[in-house]
This record gives sequence, structure tokens and C-alpha cells, in this order.
Amino acid sequence: MSADEWKKRCEAEWSLQGAPMPDSLDWKSVYEAKPLGRNLLKNPSPHGLSKDIPPPEPELPQVLSRGPPRFQPEGDFSGWNTSIEVLPYDTSGIPEGVVICALPQFSWFSMEQVVDLKAEGLWEELLDEYQPEIIIQDWYEESQLHNSIYQLHVKLLAADKSTVISEHTVNPTEDRGTYSHTWKEVSHVFSGYGPGVRYVHFLHRLKNKFLNEFFPTLFTGSSVIVKPTKTSS
Repeated sequence: MSADEWKKRCEAEWSLQGAPMPDSLDWKSVYEAKPLGRNLLKNPSPHGLSKDIPPPEPELPQVLSRGPPRFQPEGDFSGWNTSIEVLPYDTSGIPEGVVICALPQFSWFSMEQVVDLKAEGLWEELLDEYQPEIIIQDWYEESQLHNSIYQLHVKLLAADKSTVISEHTVNPTEDRGTYSHTWKEVSHVFSGYGPGVRYVHFLHRLKNKFLNEFFPTLFTGSSVIVKPTKTSS
């Protein structure tokens, strides 16, 4: 297949009519990279769970743990940069003089990735002039663990990886009066973000609790998808 035929194939399959498609690109390589419509995040479900199946119910221990506290959930987090922030004990609601046997220890478990859009097959002219939609989606486990158990911060970065062109933050407050134990969706569409975007920085934090046993907040189905849809400027 000739270079022009590969270019036409990309244009037809991704509905890129009217998008800048310079002849200087290797369109066969672009087509094989499939940069449009696929999830650009690596390892989007480290716990091996699916949003189409309810999260597992936590198992209450029959025998109390005697080991040191845990702060990191189980899972294969390859592809993610992870960190742990152990939070101080909250004693604000305890009357003076009350003997405390045990308090829950909360921690934030942070996971982040940086997506190199050009390395994934996208080209500068498309990002700068056409500005396709960049769709963010995530699913986290609804629970009564705490008032705040999930945070998301996504940034569109320039080529220097430090200049923020656009960003979106989510920090929901949980309804602890209703228990349905399902997945909660978080999503956002970046559009009309302007020229210069080269990277997507995806960071989310899940709160965990340790009290005799470890109770994590799970997530699944994280995604960064560039859609072949022109955004409004």
C-alpha cells in the first residue's frame, strides 16, 4: 500500500476529513499506532476488576491483625508512579479524658502517569490546529470509608512538561448516609484547549483506612482517549 493510500485509510477510518494531515508523516506507522479512539493509559485496572461487575464486598476479619499497619493496596501497579501519604490521627471529636483503645489510620495512595501524545502516534498539526477532544474517565469504589475518598487532577502540558495549558480537578464529597457499594464514574472532556498540548498528566488519589485490618478504596477503568472529533475553539 502506498503512502497516500495509508493516509487516506487513516482519514477514512478516523473521520478526519478537514484535519491537517501533512505528507511528511509516515502514515503507515500512524495507522499501526492507532492513536485515536484507544486508551492511552498503561495498566488501567491494576486490581483486575471491571466496572461492569460490582466491586467486591470487604471481608471483616474474624481474628484481629497483630502485624504493622498497611497503607498500600494489593495490585499490579506497573505503568504507574505511586506514592503514599499517611494522614495524622483525627482526635478532634474525642472528649478530653476519654481512653482511646484504637483509632483508624487513613492514608492517600496516589497513582500518576504522563502520556506522551506524539510518542503515541498523534501529530503536532492535529493537536494544534484540529484540537481533537481528549476524554478522561475513571471509576472508583463507592463506600462509607470517609467523607473524601477520591481525588483526580488531570493536566494538559506543553512540550516542556511544566507549562499547564488546561487542567481539571475533581474532589467529591461522599454521601455516607446511603450505601449502594457500586462504581462511581468520573469523566471530563477537554475541548478548545488551544495549541501546544503534547502531554497528558493523569493523577488520582484513593483514600485507604487501617483499623485492625486494611480497607482500601478500589478503582478501575482509568482512561485517556483522544477522539477524532474536532473541538470548538
